[in-house]
Amino acid sequence: MKLTSVVKLVLTPAEKQALRHTLETANAACNAISEVAWENKVFGRYALQKLVYHSTKEQFGLSAQIVLLCVAKVADAYKLDKKTKRTFKPLGAIAYDDRILSWKTQLQVVSIWSMAGRLKVSYVCGPRQRELLETRQGESDLFVRKGEFYLAATCNVDEPDPQDFSDVLGVDLGIKNIATTSDGKKFAGGQVNGLRARHRRLRGKLQSKGTKSAKRLLKNRKRKESLFAKDVNHCISKEIVQTAKGTNRAIALEDLQGIRTRTTVRKAQRAEHTAWSFYQLRSFIEYKARMEGVTVIPVDPAYTSQTCTVCGCISKKNRKTQAEFLCVQCGFSGHADIVAAENIRRAVVTQPYAGVCSALASPVL
Repeated sequence: MKLTSVVKLVLTPAEKQALRHTLETANAACNAISEVAWENKVFGRYALQKLVYHSTKEQFGLSAQIVLLCVAKVADAYKLDKKTKRTFKPLGAIAYDDRILSWKTQLQVVSIWSMAGRLKVSYVCGPRQRELLETRQGESDLFVRKGEFYLAATCNVDEPDPQDFSDVLGVDLGIKNIATTSDGKKFAGGQVNGLRARHRRLRGKLQSKGTKSAKRLLKNRKRKESLFAKDVNHCISKEIVQTAKGTNRAIALEDLQGIRTRTTVRKAQRAEHTAWSFYQLRSFIEYKARMEGVTVIPVDPAYTSQTCTVCGCISKKNRKTQAEFLCVQCGFSGHADIVAAENIRRAVVTQPYAGVCSALASPVL
């Protein structure tokens, strides 16, 4: 499995200036290469390299390897869309390979090429990032954020073999409750939804004001909301995976791909519906589960919130409110999200699936 380890470089003002100049020069070269590619309609990496290699190296004073990596960056950009001319920001990230960047993980030092020559600089990171760097492989990206320079290294982590499991943990994903398990554990979304509502109101006020200070504040707050939501999803996914591993269970997740196009909501709920980060949470659960040898099974979410777990009655009327479930046939009641999570669990348990023991074939009431 490929993961990314991000480390922060500890630089002097002169070293910062050297790396900034390197980024600006490399991205200027990318723009020049893109101009040639667009005019000649040549977007393949090797064909483009023949056209621009010598002229780019002479014009910008870059090393041979940086020029090749700039050509690769432009070619990759045109893979997404050949109908639009590609341009690159002055401080856009650039890739480094082992010829122009070497890691000394024991000393927490990197030797990195710059327009001012080789720089040997130290870096800081957490224990998890340090552990990942032991499996580093391939290219690393240099990027700048809020005036600080970082390296994002690609790490190839070995995956354990999937463990046999004796039961399944159902997980229902939602907006009011970000995740609910068939054990009855609810991860409330009130804090995240409240923060997002507050940010929407603040963005509206600042955008309507339109002053330079308002725009500066908007830029400073740009990533706060997404970083907070990402941290919450990391914590939830970690707890779910650890629960499944500790109880020798697989994880059953509803497959919500295309949910935004299949469902409609009221106007007042559109913002929450659009900001719902269910895919991010699912991806976090999946990659953490793979690292722990826990099996993840996708489940069709159809009718999971409308089906009674006792009598099997399916009706929209069973879902009285967002949180309340009351079966119109047998009178069974419970929290709607827990009922849905249990139905997701049973969708796996009551059907033949490799790795599930035969004792689970009969539903548990």
